[in-house]
Formats: sequence, C-alpha cells, structure tokens
Amino acid sequence: MTRSKLLAGLIGALLAGPGTLAAQAHAPDSLPAGVTAQMIANGKQIYAGRGVCYACHGQDAAGGMGPNLADTVWLHSRGEYERIVATILAGVTARESKSGIMMPPRGGSAISDDDARAVAAYIWSLSRATK
Repeated sequence: MTRSKLLAGLIGALLAGPGTLAAQAHAPDSLPAGVTAQMIANGKQIYAGRGVCYACHGQDAAGGMGPNLADTVWLHSRGEYERIVATILAGVTARESKSGIMMPPRGGSAISDDDARAVAAYIWSLSRATK
C-alpha cells in the first residue's frame, strides 16, 4: 500500500462520522476526489492563519459571528466538498445568509484558489470527525 493511500485511509478513518447525505456519499476511508490528508492539514493552518476564518467561525470552528463549521449541519449546501469550495470563493451575501450576516469572497482574505481548496478540505473534514 502506498504511503498516500495509507494516510488517506487513516485520515478517513479518523474523520468518518455519521450525519448528512454528503457524509454518506463517501466511504468512511475515502476523501473527496483531489483531496489529500496534507491538504486538510494545510487547510487547518490557513484557517487559523492568513485565511482569518477563525475571526468569524472561531478558533475551533464551532461558530461565533459566523456559523458552526464543526458539526454536521450545513446552511448553504449539503456539505459537498466542491460546494464548500464554491462558497469560500464566492462568499455568502447577506440576502443568502441564514443569519443575515454576509461572508465576503474568500472570507475577506487574500488566499489563493489552492488555499481556498485546502480550507474547504479542512472544513469538509470537520463534519466527519469523531466526537
């Protein structure tokens, strides 16, 4: 077994959890296409650093001014990885927002498309974490 498959299997086993249709769409030991364990780790660092996601969603992603990202409740999608990417890139208007609080594109940061994909991988993984 290759190292990347082993890592993907381990991270999948650690992050698998019950919940939404999106969680059920992936086998417990699989990641979305193109997502790696390293992307998830990088996304966590970007989330807590230059992505400034923590400013609205909290250090632990449990919410604050922005919604909780660490549970299995999805407000603007069903938790599909590509939809999370799209939401980060486009943002959420006040009109679309379930709370009435908008999120600017990329959360108002200057993260790259690759950074946004890594943050999305991290956020995707949070709803699959074993509590």
